[in-house]
Amino acid sequence: MPKPGPWKLAGFLDRLDAWVERESPNDDLRLLVTAWVVNRHTDPYHGVRRESGFPNLWSGVVPDSDDGQGNGVFCSYWIDETARVVKCNGIATLSWPV
Repeated sequence: MPKPGPWKLAGFLDRLDAWVERESPNDDLRLLVTAWVVNRHTDPYHGVRRESGFPNLWSGVVPDSDDGQGNGVFCSYWIDETARVVKCNGIATLSWPV
C-alpha cells in the first residue's frame, strides 16, 4: 500500500480544459468535476478501479455527475507509485454503463 501524503497531478488541467471546451458543461458540473480532480491529489485510489490489462491505469465515474439522462463524467489516469504522480489520461461525458 502506498504511503500517505500528497500526490503530484499531471495533465489534469489540460484534460479539464479540453472537456469543458468540447462538452460545455454547466458551472455546477464543472465545479463538481474540478473538485473531484483536486481530491486525486490526496487519494488517487478513492472511488476508482484498476483497468484490467493495464498495470497502472485507473478509472471511474465522478460521483453525482449523472445528468439524469444516463450520462456521467468519466475519468481515467495513470498512477506512478514510485514517483507519486497521477497523470490524467482523459475526461469525458459517457453514457451508462461506463
